[in-house]
Amino acid sequence: MNTSIPLDRYRIFYAVAEAGSLTRAADRLFLSQPAVSQSIKKLEKELGELLIRSARGIRLTPEGEVLFAHLKEAFRLIEAGEHHIHDMQRLNRGAIRIGASDTLCRHYLLPALEAFHREHPHIHLHVTNRTSQETLALLHAGKIDFGVVNLPVVDDRLVIYEGPHLQDCFVTGERHRFLSEAPVSAVELAQQPLLLLETGSVTRAHIDAYFQSHGLTVSPEIELGSIDLLVDFARIGLGVAAVIRNFVQQQLEDGELFEIVTEPTIPPRAIGLVASKDIPLSWAAQSLMTTLRNTELPG
Repeated sequence: MNTSIPLDRYRIFYAVAEAGSLTRAADRLFLSQPAVSQSIKKLEKELGELLIRSARGIRLTPEGEVLFAHLKEAFRLIEAGEHHIHDMQRLNRGAIRIGASDTLCRHYLLPALEAFHREHPHIHLHVTNRTSQETLALLHAGKIDFGVVNLPVVDDRLVIYEGPHLQDCFVTGERHRFLSEAPVSAVELAQQPLLLLETGSVTRAHIDAYFQSHGLTVSPEIELGSIDLLVDFARIGLGVAAVIRNFVQQQLEDGELFEIVTEPTIPPRAIGLVASKDIPLSWAAQSLMTTLRNTELPG
């Protein structure tokens, strides 16, 4: 296609060829007949004779037949593209690529995805399970649309939305239940067998910072890669686990775990929803992110 020729000129030619008349084409396009005739003349100046005019109307030259056939396919593709976009805007099709850490994926993202998929079953969901830092790397590489991470995150290249707040706490099983009977200081807590996430996660850094604010550096008894594993280890009596209260509310209510009240308490933090400033989110991704931002957590 000659890019110097306006698309409207092709649309007018297509309407004339389809209608078999300049007058009928002008009526369909809500244009004057002279405007249609002038447009055809300009197109023929670029491409050569396309129409044969007679008292009975117009017919196409061989060149006009070729152009008409190609325009028919081109406009069909344009129409299909417009329908596709409208379907995406109505959330009837599309795909969302999400990155999230193990804990946030299971306890925060998964319930929201269940409801979203039930409402929009034709949206394809792709979830990549990584740490918060790895999720940020995937976002910068363009491999996900947005990430669900633990805040704080400082990055000028990202749009960062604050989601629900989280409250870290320490829990234990029946064996160390006595620790839950009265508030415990950070110094006393540091003397217990601690079960913490592995170094390198935002959650572990938050717990380390809590102890450091009291002049303490802790050496955990056990380091694991999953908060769910920490819960299991604490339940069988292997120590005191640093977990997120919002995600163990049921175990606390059922008496499987016991919360150790710390003085002072661990500062709360928030879940972050992060996206690139340079890449606009699809309608589906925007909708899911809005759902996540409005999601409330227990506790």
